[in-house]
Amino acid sequence: MSSSNNRYGLRRSGGQHGDVFTSPEVVSYMLDLVGYTADKDLSKVKILEPSCGEGEFVLEIVRRLRDSSRRYGFDFGKALLDNVFAYDIDEKKIETCKARLAQDDIHVSLDANIRQGDFLTQQIPAVDVVVGNPPYIRYEQIPQDQLSNYKQLFHTFHYRADLYILFFEKTLRSLRPGGRHCFICSNRWLKNEYGKKLRAWIAESFCLQTILSLEKAPDAFQEEVLAFPAITLISNASPAASFTFAEVTSIQQLENVRGKKLPSPQSSDWSGVFNSIGSDDTLLTIEEMGFMVGIGVATGADSIFIAKDLPGRVEKELLLPALNARDMSGNRLHWSGKYLLNPYKPNGELISLDDFPMAAEYLLFHREALQNRYVARKNPGKWYKTIDRIVPSLKDSPKILLPDISGNQLIFVDEGKYYPQHNLYYITGGTIRQLQLLSALLMSDYVKNQLLNITNCMNGGYPRWQSQYLRKLLMPDINAIKEDLANRLLSAYHKFDLNSLNDVVDTIVSYPRQKSLRKRTSVHQLEFDFSI
Repeated sequence: MSSSNNRYGLRRSGGQHGDVFTSPEVVSYMLDLVGYTADKDLSKVKILEPSCGEGEFVLEIVRRLRDSSRRYGFDFGKALLDNVFAYDIDEKKIETCKARLAQDDIHVSLDANIRQGDFLTQQIPAVDVVVGNPPYIRYEQIPQDQLSNYKQLFHTFHYRADLYILFFEKTLRSLRPGGRHCFICSNRWLKNEYGKKLRAWIAESFCLQTILSLEKAPDAFQEEVLAFPAITLISNASPAASFTFAEVTSIQQLENVRGKKLPSPQSSDWSGVFNSIGSDDTLLTIEEMGFMVGIGVATGADSIFIAKDLPGRVEKELLLPALNARDMSGNRLHWSGKYLLNPYKPNGELISLDDFPMAAEYLLFHREALQNRYVARKNPGKWYKTIDRIVPSLKDSPKILLPDISGNQLIFVDEGKYYPQHNLYYITGGTIRQLQLLSALLMSDYVKNQLLNITNCMNGGYPRWQSQYLRKLLMPDINAIKEDLANRLLSAYHKFDLNSLNDVVDTIVSYPRQKSLRKRTSVHQLEFDFSI
């Protein structure tokens, strides 16, 4: 795939953003998957590669078409001009692609077939097959002058969508009835927020046939990549009852892929498809056990509202010990000594600066920076408010603390000492013992494997502890665990003995249980109103 004439900037490696080229073995596998094989008559099959780069897909497509023409006796040159189409935004890469074709003894003029330009704004033909590796351009790297245009053109452009989402929509719309679509790209759209509208559209209007995970196959591309890839096969046909899901650890396994049938997704939420333990109705979500999931405070100006030197600069009663993800690393919790300035009264109203002269002096000193925030421009009279309201009782409440992305194996329970910042998720409700039991479950392989299935892993293989995923985890009700097993689980948690912890959880999960009749009633749930 290709990006541009440096249109999207350069990566740390020196390459352009979007330029990650597919291994030839993967190219061959994908063309086999869509049925574009030389043993068939390809004379009438129209095929499109929307981001051809230096021609890995185009070269193999043309070779297969030539071999098919020899087998079935049709005019290769005419079939090539009539049926093979490719695009790229980078003229130099198109020239490289054409040069590679010439080296392969392809001397047909393809100026009308391999076209330079922004594919997303081009008129494209209706085709039978779409195959390729769309450019992986993050939302932040899309030029501002294109964003508003793309948002008008593409209904799946949702939230902070990466550019490949739009390539999906454009190419799926080009498919003839019965046509097949196969992309290799980042797998993030399968589970995160920005893929929501694309997932819903595919579930409703197309037939999802195959998802092949390449998270554990580092040789899928010709260089190392940060985004974990997946291959998807979609047909322009009515939705089916199931699709095939498979995983490989090396592209050498592509010849013998063995998948399993999973129920086809029915909506924009595909997480249940990948979480295979949802059939046991004795398992509960965190919220069904009565806990509450939340995220720490966003201020819009952390360097002003959160600092070590706030004691002595503002009134003591306005300060709360603030904790962030950096305070929890290496399976240790070490508070940095920073405090959060709380500009709210207990009833949620902003304090009057007349009542707090030290805070008034401090905030007025930073007034210009605070007024430049979006939250302040929207409400100039409340220029010193934070984005989220601060509720001091949250500091005093026992809570589980979960950094968004973390290599920690230990999950911490704060007994009521700290106020979480915006890069921490928290779980409140119940006693410290109940929270510790829940933490032990969250640390187990049983739960972590669920999380790995329903979240997008970051570089390093770490899943994300985000509220949208926390709310989908299923586990035994902590209040239905037999006392002796609960004590063993707590002992393993306090000793940080993961082997024993996993053994106990496996016993709990396999232990015969009666159906729980206490959904949403077993733990007292604390309510915090953060609306502004």
